[in-house]
Amino acid sequence: MSTQQASASGPGGAEPLPKVDIKPLLSRLWPLGHPDPVSADEIAQAISYFFTNQVSDVQAGSLLMCLHFTGLDRQAEVLQKTAAAMLKSAAKIDSESLRAVVQQRGRKEGDYHGGLCDIVGTGGDSHNTFNISTTASILASSLLLLSKHGNKASTSKSGSADLLACMIPRSPQISRVRPDTISSLYSKSNYGFLFAPVFHPGMRHVAPIRRQLPWRTIFNLVGPLANPVDIIAQDGQGSSSQSSLLEARMIGVARKDLGPVFATALQLAGAQKAMVVCGDEELDEISCAGSTLCWKLSPSSQQQQSGQASAVVEHFLLHPSDFGLPTHPLSTVSPGKEPTENAAILAKILNDQMQEDDPILHFVLINTAALFVVSGICEADTSDMGHGDDGKVVKERGPGGGRWKEGVRRARWAITSGEAARQWAAFVDVTNGFEE
Repeated sequence: MSTQQASASGPGGAEPLPKVDIKPLLSRLWPLGHPDPVSADEIAQAISYFFTNQVSDVQAGSLLMCLHFTGLDRQAEVLQKTAAAMLKSAAKIDSESLRAVVQQRGRKEGDYHGGLCDIVGTGGDSHNTFNISTTASILASSLLLLSKHGNKASTSKSGSADLLACMIPRSPQISRVRPDTISSLYSKSNYGFLFAPVFHPGMRHVAPIRRQLPWRTIFNLVGPLANPVDIIAQDGQGSSSQSSLLEARMIGVARKDLGPVFATALQLAGAQKAMVVCGDEELDEISCAGSTLCWKLSPSSQQQQSGQASAVVEHFLLHPSDFGLPTHPLSTVSPGKEPTENAAILAKILNDQMQEDDPILHFVLINTAALFVVSGICEADTSDMGHGDDGKVVKERGPGGGRWKEGVRRARWAITSGEAARQWAAFVDVTNGFEE
């Protein structure tokens, strides 16, 4: 890659940054079989220039196309390195201030240490189901600190941001959750929605290019791996001094072959608690219709030389029956509805107005339950969640050793106790109180 002077927008209105010529890299990507293959680091470096508008649209589009047709954008190391580059270019959060708030407010229970959690899907499964991960994130905020990373729809009718904007009687002001307000948000609410354009401003240079391409690009896959709170505090010498602020996450992928790829990418990134899921129907959620393929990362007892415990991956299948629930065809879980319709369904769930056997409710319960299991909170042998909790922990274990039915018990409590609704109301109030 070479550098040449040209007009490119520098950060904060500074002097334009020089354009970078990635033609030499492109020539080594295509056709296949070049004697000097391109490394994951080189790909991530090239993409990092996208965020500062230093690559021409033609060359940027060419790189995205090459990655797509060579399959390099579906390799674990490429995804991990690119996600790291994306996080490095993200809007900077005061990690020490946020960590202090999280440590103060996070409710430790079982093997959950009170850290931030996320549940997100790659999209692109063509099923257009109800907004499961967004709803599950709100329910999970009854007991966990949630940092739901999301955006507007790109492949479906109702993206997470579209859904939240349609909530009545008052919608949250998601664009007001910023690096300078996020600590204040978590001092008052367990729930946070991190709107991708706010925290990844460099993506505005990429969006027009993506819209002109007929294929999904590496950014559709990297987004779920680039939650802005997945940051590690640095000491004065620039070395990692503490664990990531993002304690646990669940990621849904729309293709089964991406499961092990994402699991490895998370391993490479140092994730300790995570689960990658893909419904048997190529669904980026835990399916309510049948089996779901799962790749669960858990901390290992062995220590590497760096002193960081390496996560181990266990692969298994989950079925609605493992959660104590029946199956439902995907056709019954709101395919193709508009954001306003899905917002009305979400409101009914939060207000405990859904029939107990409603397929959408069951769909939400199993995904919320899974996040509870991944977080470690279901490992508690006693329970004192609050009003309406009978304290009867379900200790039965299912595939992967998870207490999936205990997860459902907690997810139901989140609704019936009104705690999820209270956390949602606090999120709405706080964000509306922030200045634009």
